[in-house]
Amino acid sequence: MDFIDPHLHMVSRTTDDYETLARMGCVAISEPAFWAGFDRGSADGFRDYFEQLTAVEPKRAAQFGIQHHCWLCINAKEAENVSLSREVIAMIPEFLDRPGVLGIGEIGLNKNTKNEATVFLEHLDLAIEHDQLILIHTPHLEDKYQGTRMILDMLCDDSRINPDRVLVDHVEEHTIGEVLDRGFWAGMTLYPVTKCTPDRAADMIERFGGERLLANSAGDWGVSKPTAVPDLIYQMRRRGCDESLIRRVVHDNPSEFFAKSGKFAAPVR
Repeated sequence: MDFIDPHLHMVSRTTDDYETLARMGCVAISEPAFWAGFDRGSADGFRDYFEQLTAVEPKRAAQFGIQHHCWLCINAKEAENVSLSREVIAMIPEFLDRPGVLGIGEIGLNKNTKNEATVFLEHLDLAIEHDQLILIHTPHLEDKYQGTRMILDMLCDDSRINPDRVLVDHVEEHTIGEVLDRGFWAGMTLYPVTKCTPDRAADMIERFGGERLLANSAGDWGVSKPTAVPDLIYQMRRRGCDESLIRRVVHDNPSEFFAKSGKFAAPVR
Protein backbone atom coordinates (compact mmCIF):
# COMPACT_ATOMS: atom_id res chain seq x y z
CA MET A 1 0.00 0.00 0.00
CA ASP A 2 1.29 3.48 -0.87
CA PHE A 3 1.68 5.70 2.20
CA ILE A 4 2.71 9.22 3.15
CA ASP A 5 4.72 9.97 6.29
CA PRO A 6 3.50 13.40 7.45
CA HIS A 7 6.30 13.94 9.99
CA LEU A 8 9.78 12.57 9.35
CA HIS A 9 13.08 14.39 9.97
CA MET A 10 15.12 13.10 7.06
CA VAL A 11 18.05 15.46 7.66
CA SER A 12 18.88 13.13 10.55
CA ARG A 13 18.47 9.91 8.53
CA THR A 14 20.74 8.11 6.10
CA THR A 15 20.14 7.74 2.38
CA ASP A 16 19.53 4.04 3.04
CA ASP A 17 16.37 5.07 4.91
CA TYR A 18 15.03 6.71 1.75
CA GLU A 19 15.64 3.50 -0.19
CA THR A 20 13.96 1.36 2.48
CA LEU A 21 10.95 3.67 2.65
CA ALA A 22 10.57 3.60 -1.13
CA ARG A 23 10.65 -0.21 -1.13
CA MET A 24 7.90 -0.22 1.52
CA GLY A 25 5.60 2.05 -0.49
CA CYS A 26 6.38 5.56 0.76
CA VAL A 27 5.45 8.08 -1.94
CA ALA A 28 5.82 11.36 -0.01
CA ILE A 29 7.36 12.78 3.16
CA SER A 30 6.64 15.95 5.09
CA GLU A 31 9.57 17.23 7.16
CA PRO A 32 8.90 19.80 9.89
CA ALA A 33 11.67 22.11 11.07
CA PHE A 34 12.96 20.88 14.42
CA TRP A 35 15.86 20.73 16.86
CA ALA A 36 19.32 19.93 15.48
CA GLY A 37 20.39 17.90 18.53
CA PHE A 38 21.86 21.10 20.02
CA ASP A 39 20.74 24.71 20.41
CA ARG A 40 21.82 26.82 17.47
CA GLY A 41 23.50 30.11 18.27
CA SER A 42 22.47 32.39 15.42
CA ALA A 43 19.84 33.02 12.78
CA ASP A 44 22.43 32.17 10.13
CA GLY A 45 22.39 28.57 11.36
CA PHE A 46 18.66 28.46 10.68
CA ARG A 47 19.12 30.04 7.26
CA ASP A 48 21.43 27.20 6.27
CA TYR A 49 18.99 24.69 7.75
CA PHE A 50 16.06 26.11 5.78
CA GLU A 51 18.18 25.92 2.63
CA GLN A 52 18.83 22.26 3.41
CA LEU A 53 15.11 21.57 3.93
CA THR A 54 13.90 23.39 0.84
CA ALA A 55 16.69 22.65 -1.67
CA VAL A 56 18.83 19.68 -0.63
CA GLU A 57 16.41 17.14 0.86
CA PRO A 58 13.92 17.25 -2.06
CA LYS A 59 16.74 16.20 -4.40
CA ARG A 60 17.87 13.42 -2.07
CA ALA A 61 14.30 12.07 -1.81
CA ALA A 62 13.68 12.34 -5.56
CA GLN A 63 16.45 9.81 -6.24
CA PHE A 64 14.09 7.20 -4.79
CA GLY A 65 10.83 8.46 -6.27
CA ILE A 66 9.69 10.10 -3.02
CA GLN A 67 8.18 13.60 -2.86
CA HIS A 68 9.73 15.74 -0.11
CA HIS A 69 7.89 18.67 1.45
CA CYS A 70 8.74 20.70 4.55
CA TRP A 71 7.60 23.18 7.18
CA LEU A 72 9.53 26.14 8.60
CA CYS A 73 9.86 27.59 12.12
CA ILE A 74 12.11 27.78 15.14
CA ASN A 75 11.14 24.78 17.24
CA ALA A 76 9.82 24.86 20.79
CA LYS A 77 13.06 23.55 22.35
CA GLU A 78 14.91 26.65 21.11
CA ALA A 79 12.00 29.07 21.57
CA GLU A 80 13.12 29.93 25.10
CA ASN A 81 15.53 32.33 23.37
CA VAL A 82 12.97 34.94 22.32
CA SER A 83 15.38 37.35 20.63
CA LEU A 84 16.84 34.59 18.43
CA SER A 85 13.34 33.30 17.72
CA ARG A 86 12.25 36.71 16.46
CA GLU A 87 15.25 36.90 14.14
CA VAL A 88 14.36 33.49 12.69
CA ILE A 89 10.66 34.32 12.34
CA ALA A 90 11.57 37.52 10.48
CA MET A 91 13.66 35.46 8.04
CA ILE A 92 11.10 32.72 7.29
CA PRO A 93 9.09 34.66 4.64
CA GLU A 94 12.15 34.54 2.36
CA PHE A 95 11.52 30.78 1.99
CA LEU A 96 7.73 30.48 2.03
CA ASP A 97 7.30 30.70 -1.75
CA ARG A 98 9.57 27.72 -2.41
CA PRO A 99 7.61 24.88 -4.00
CA GLY A 100 7.99 22.29 -1.25
CA VAL A 101 7.05 24.47 1.73
CA LEU A 102 3.66 23.47 3.19
CA GLY A 103 3.45 25.93 6.07
CA ILE A 104 4.65 26.88 9.55
CA GLY A 105 5.74 24.08 11.87
CA GLU A 106 6.38 22.24 13.97
CA ILE A 107 5.52 24.98 16.46
CA GLY A 108 4.16 24.49 19.96
CA LEU A 109 5.41 24.02 23.49
CA ASN A 110 8.20 22.01 25.08
CA LYS A 111 8.15 22.83 28.82
CA ASN A 112 5.04 25.04 28.68
CA THR A 113 6.92 28.22 29.56
CA LYS A 114 5.94 31.86 29.04
CA ASN A 115 8.69 32.41 26.47
CA GLU A 116 7.61 29.34 24.49
CA ALA A 117 4.03 30.64 24.46
CA THR A 118 5.21 34.06 23.27
CA VAL A 119 7.13 32.57 20.35
CA PHE A 120 4.22 30.22 19.55
CA LEU A 121 1.81 33.17 19.25
CA GLU A 122 4.26 35.10 17.04
CA HIS A 123 4.50 32.06 14.75
CA LEU A 124 0.69 32.06 14.53
CA ASP A 125 0.78 35.71 13.45
CA LEU A 126 3.29 34.78 10.74
CA ALA A 127 1.15 31.89 9.50
CA ILE A 128 -1.99 34.01 9.36
CA GLU A 129 -0.24 36.92 7.64
CA HIS A 130 1.04 34.59 4.89
CA ASP A 131 -2.00 32.26 4.76
CA GLN A 132 0.00 29.18 5.75
CA LEU A 133 -1.02 25.79 7.12
CA ILE A 134 0.09 25.14 10.71
CA LEU A 135 1.73 22.02 12.18
CA ILE A 136 1.72 21.79 15.98
CA HIS A 137 4.17 20.00 18.30
CA THR A 138 2.66 18.96 21.63
CA PRO A 139 5.01 18.28 24.58
CA HIS A 140 6.27 14.92 25.75
CA LEU A 141 5.25 12.73 28.68
CA GLU A 142 4.21 14.56 31.87
CA ASP A 143 3.92 17.94 30.11
CA LYS A 144 1.67 16.69 27.30
CA TYR A 145 -1.83 17.13 28.72
CA GLN A 146 -1.26 20.59 30.17
CA GLY A 147 0.71 21.72 27.12
CA THR A 148 -1.89 20.44 24.69
CA ARG A 149 -4.67 22.26 26.58
CA MET A 150 -2.60 25.46 26.58
CA ILE A 151 -1.99 25.16 22.82
CA LEU A 152 -5.63 24.44 22.01
CA ASP A 153 -6.77 27.38 24.14
CA MET A 154 -4.35 29.75 22.40
CA LEU A 155 -5.52 28.52 18.99
CA CYS A 156 -9.22 28.77 19.84
CA ASP A 157 -8.81 32.20 21.42
CA ASP A 158 -7.65 33.55 18.04
CA SER A 159 -10.67 34.04 15.78
CA ARG A 160 -8.36 34.20 12.75
CA ILE A 161 -7.42 30.52 13.10
CA ASN A 162 -9.31 27.99 10.97
CA PRO A 163 -9.04 24.61 12.76
CA ASP A 164 -9.32 22.81 9.43
CA ARG A 165 -5.92 24.26 8.48
CA VAL A 166 -4.14 23.10 11.66
CA LEU A 167 -2.59 19.68 12.35
CA VAL A 168 -1.97 18.97 16.05
CA ASP A 169 0.68 16.27 16.27
CA HIS A 170 1.85 13.71 18.85
CA VAL A 171 -1.66 13.10 20.21
CA GLU A 172 -2.15 10.26 22.67
CA GLU A 173 -5.16 8.64 24.32
CA HIS A 174 -5.66 11.50 26.79
CA THR A 175 -5.40 14.32 24.22
CA ILE A 176 -6.80 13.01 20.93
CA GLY A 177 -10.46 13.48 21.83
CA GLU A 178 -10.25 17.20 22.58
CA VAL A 179 -8.11 17.87 19.49
CA LEU A 180 -10.70 16.25 17.22
CA ASP A 181 -13.68 17.69 19.12
CA ARG A 182 -12.35 21.22 18.55
CA GLY A 183 -12.17 20.61 14.81
CA PHE A 184 -8.41 20.22 14.33
CA TRP A 185 -6.59 17.47 12.45
CA ALA A 186 -4.71 15.04 14.72
CA GLY A 187 -1.39 13.27 14.18
CA MET A 188 -0.43 10.05 15.98
CA THR A 189 3.33 9.60 16.30
CA LEU A 190 4.57 6.00 16.31
CA TYR A 191 7.62 6.55 18.48
CA PRO A 192 9.13 3.88 20.70
CA VAL A 193 9.70 5.93 23.86
CA THR A 194 7.71 9.15 24.33
CA LYS A 195 4.74 8.85 21.95
CA CYS A 196 2.69 5.73 21.08
CA THR A 197 3.09 2.28 19.57
CA PRO A 198 1.37 1.03 16.39
CA ASP A 199 -0.86 -1.09 18.61
CA ARG A 200 -2.01 1.93 20.64
CA ALA A 201 -2.50 3.94 17.46
CA ALA A 202 -4.70 1.19 16.06
CA ASP A 203 -6.74 1.31 19.27
CA MET A 204 -7.28 5.05 18.78
CA ILE A 205 -8.31 4.57 15.16
CA GLU A 206 -10.82 1.91 16.17
CA ARG A 207 -12.21 4.24 18.85
CA PHE A 208 -12.33 7.52 16.92
CA GLY A 209 -12.53 6.40 13.28
CA GLY A 210 -10.44 7.75 10.45
CA GLU A 211 -11.71 11.32 10.03
CA ARG A 212 -8.96 14.00 10.32
CA LEU A 213 -6.53 11.42 11.73
CA LEU A 214 -2.95 10.86 10.46
CA ALA A 215 -0.07 8.61 11.48
CA ASN A 216 3.66 9.38 11.34
CA SER A 217 7.03 8.09 12.50
CA ALA A 218 8.70 11.41 13.51
CA GLY A 219 12.02 9.65 12.80
CA ASP A 220 14.86 11.88 14.03
CA TRP A 221 18.25 11.89 15.79
CA GLY A 222 17.06 9.81 18.73
CA VAL A 223 15.65 6.32 19.15
CA SER A 224 13.04 6.22 16.40
CA LYS A 225 11.91 4.13 13.46
CA PRO A 226 11.29 5.75 10.05
CA THR A 227 9.35 2.66 8.90
CA ALA A 228 6.80 2.89 11.73
CA VAL A 229 3.88 3.72 9.40
CA PRO A 230 4.20 0.34 7.61
CA ASP A 231 4.21 -1.20 11.09
CA LEU A 232 0.81 0.42 11.69
CA ILE A 233 -0.48 -0.85 8.34
CA TYR A 234 0.59 -4.36 9.35
CA GLN A 235 -1.02 -4.05 12.79
CA MET A 236 -4.33 -2.84 11.34
CA ARG A 237 -4.38 -5.65 8.78
CA ARG A 238 -3.77 -8.19 11.55
CA ARG A 239 -6.87 -6.82 13.29
CA GLY A 240 -8.93 -7.16 10.12
CA CYS A 241 -9.42 -3.42 9.58
CA ASP A 242 -10.90 -2.45 6.24
CA GLU A 243 -8.29 -1.53 3.63
CA SER A 244 -10.13 1.71 2.89
CA LEU A 245 -9.78 2.80 6.54
CA ILE A 246 -6.06 1.98 6.55
CA ARG A 247 -5.49 3.88 3.31
CA ARG A 248 -7.47 6.83 4.62
CA VAL A 249 -5.22 7.23 7.67
CA VAL A 250 -1.84 6.59 6.02
CA HIS A 251 -2.42 8.15 2.58
CA ASP A 252 -5.68 9.95 1.87
CA ASN A 253 -5.87 12.11 5.00
CA PRO A 254 -2.33 13.52 4.75
CA SER A 255 -2.88 14.10 1.05
CA GLU A 256 -6.12 15.97 1.74
CA PHE A 257 -4.63 18.10 4.49
CA PHE A 258 -1.42 18.98 2.65
CA ALA A 259 -3.38 19.88 -0.50
CA LYS A 260 -4.86 22.80 1.43
CA SER A 261 -1.44 24.47 1.03
CA GLY A 262 -1.89 24.62 -2.75
CA LYS A 263 1.53 22.98 -3.14
CA PHE A 264 0.80 19.28 -2.73
CA ALA A 265 -0.64 16.59 -4.98
CA ALA A 266 -0.24 12.93 -4.08
CA PRO A 267 1.82 10.97 -6.64
CA VAL A 268 -0.18 8.79 -9.00
CA ARG A 269 1.36 5.33 -9.50
